[in-house]
Amino acid sequence: MVHRRELNGETLVFGNQGALWGNAMTWWDHSTGSVWSQPLGEAILGPHKGDRLELFLSAMTTWGAWRQTHPETLTLDAPGGFDRISMRSVAIVVDLGTETAAYPIPLLEREHVINDTVAGVEIAVVMDPADPSRWAVFSRDVDGIVVDLISRGDVLFDPASGTAFDPVRGIGTGGTLDGEILGHLPAFTSFPRDVPTFWPEARFWTGSG
Repeated sequence: MVHRRELNGETLVFGNQGALWGNAMTWWDHSTGSVWSQPLGEAILGPHKGDRLELFLSAMTTWGAWRQTHPETLTLDAPGGFDRISMRSVAIVVDLGTETAAYPIPLLEREHVINDTVAGVEIAVVMDPADPSRWAVFSRDVDGIVVDLISRGDVLFDPASGTAFDPVRGIGTGGTLDGEILGHLPAFTSFPRDVPTFWPEARFWTGSG
């Protein structure tokens, strides 16, 4: 996950605090020494306690899948090992403030697209049928029209408008919503066992029926 480090007009400088809280890393900010929870982006100790950073769009995926979609990307050339975390071991978490929902990857692999409502927002959690390493969360509200998406071949499809949508970029082709774009929503991955630690009221999606 990626957070904006500007808070109330100040750009914070963070370091690794070195301790775990809820089985996840913590940071500290150099200006106040406040301790921050990485999953929440929220200060849990110090003068900034209770303050929360804005969550940016990001995704855990393979480098190959990312480069295929974003070939212009530059990356930090630093030594490191291979990340052996399996996508099937995590859930996609959507936290919209008043409600949090988690979508286990194995269920998303089966459906390819999940239509849901979180905190009153109509969303679609999507996996690219061509590559399970690529996923996204979109708003299903297109200028006041709420689409109900299904997986059809290698695209998302809204039967009501007759529009196909790219599962990675959310761009519509054909039908009455041709050229419209589904808005990306911030989301991130977490091990399912850790979700209740940080979001005790989180709802786990268990299937469409």
